[in-house]
Amino acid sequence: MIIYDTIRKYSETFNNKTLHPLINLVDLSRSAPLERTRFRLDFYAVIIKETMCGDLRYGNQYYDYAEGTIVFIGPGQVIASEPEGERHQPYGKALIFHPDLIKGTSLGRQIHEYSFFSYQSNEALHLSDSERGTVDTCFRNIAVEIGQNIDRHSKKLIVANLELLLKYCTRFYDRQFITREHINHGIISQFDEKLTAYLLSDKLKTHGLPGVAYFAAELHLSPNYFGDLIKKETGKSALEYIQLQVLELAKERIFDTTKSVSEIAYELGFTYPQHFTRFFKQKTGMSPNEYRQTA
Repeated sequence: MIIYDTIRKYSETFNNKTLHPLINLVDLSRSAPLERTRFRLDFYAVIIKETMCGDLRYGNQYYDYAEGTIVFIGPGQVIASEPEGERHQPYGKALIFHPDLIKGTSLGRQIHEYSFFSYQSNEALHLSDSERGTVDTCFRNIAVEIGQNIDRHSKKLIVANLELLLKYCTRFYDRQFITREHINHGIISQFDEKLTAYLLSDKLKTHGLPGVAYFAAELHLSPNYFGDLIKKETGKSALEYIQLQVLELAKERIFDTTKSVSEIAYELGFTYPQHFTRFFKQKTGMSPNEYRQTA
């Protein structure tokens, strides 16, 4: 596995000059043919694929990408370019920037909000022609700033243009969630089925309350992409959606007076009955016993 721990190392691999130690726009086509291999980036990357050139895989899933598609990679992710060992000519552009560049900036404080850096399979951003034009303009503006002599304005302008690019990508992803609505509805339906099956099985009692990561893995999606999709489709976070289903099941079981509240709490996957009581009261404004008395 190749580890790209500096902007310079990545840039030189593709025969590009390193114009700034913490950020660079790399023309991948300048590279000689390279062997496909696994690699890890220790910085952020926004990569525009300009042609189909093999498959990028993260974990056990393949990126859903084609010409004019953007792949986002966050620090520490391990990516596989397949078929491994095959020589290929890279194409496209990669905007790479080190976390140190944005430390102490508004972007540094908000970078976690750009959850697409943690997306993995079938989750790349597919650009329309007009969107591609916007991204290209942002890339050019950043390249101009990188290419100039560094002065006291450089960092602010570079980071401002970088933040603008990521805000546009957020807008484009929102559009993609809408235009792929029929696919998303299928995912929501599968989520509902899996959630219902989990809640009605012994898993709830033996494994506890299910988390967002569990269902994301079941649906072969990254937790961030899954969470963003649920939020945009339902208006609720994935955790809220799960909790609402658990609450409805709790309301139903509370009316079974043959069982104590503690027994019901354990059946619903709560480790401690007081946690269940607190959860129930937060959601309904009543304790389980108070709610039972409304029957």
